[in-house]
Amino acid sequence: MSDDTPSDKPEEQGQGRPGPAGPGRGPQTFQGLASLRQAMAAARPAPGAGAPAAAGPVVLAPTDVQPKRDAWGRSYATGKRKNAVARVWIKPGNGKIEVNGRDSPVYFARPVLRMLLSQPFVITDRLGQFDVICTVTGGGLSGQAGAVRHGISRALTYYEPGLRPVLKHGGFLTRDSRVVERKKYGKHKARKRPQYSKR
Repeated sequence: MSDDTPSDKPEEQGQGRPGPAGPGRGPQTFQGLASLRQAMAAARPAPGAGAPAAAGPVVLAPTDVQPKRDAWGRSYATGKRKNAVARVWIKPGNGKIEVNGRDSPVYFARPVLRMLLSQPFVITDRLGQFDVICTVTGGGLSGQAGAVRHGISRALTYYEPGLRPVLKHGGFLTRDSRVVERKKYGKHKARKRPQYSKR
């Protein structure tokens, strides 16, 4: 029995791992990574071949949903964030974004805010394909940038309904419900209390 047990263990090890098991774990790890790379390489053509099929249902699923465009070929949507409200129109163009009559780099000077505006186009692979005209009121620059992003995302779904699943999965169509908490009586702000006095 003792002779059978050691002989079975190497066989089980040999069956469990493809290829010869080298001395130590280095070669086994390398073989594991190689097999992982091979599996990923074998799986890549399937999404590549399935990409038209996957993209087909994304585009074909909302065929009953017609694009909403006005007489000038624009799609309109409203975006909101904090206390800011943005009215957004998009139309095919070269990627120019105009906010309250000014270019976006002038209106939103911080790069982070300009990055927010381009996120819906980046995730849908439509960067530089649409011109955006928007008017935004209320709140500060951060809230206004979030409102414009929300409006751009909704306008993209109206212009091209097939983009809705991608934007929905990225969370771009959800209105961020976080707003400033109201002040309470007996407190300086929403949570800040007066200094405690023992006597």
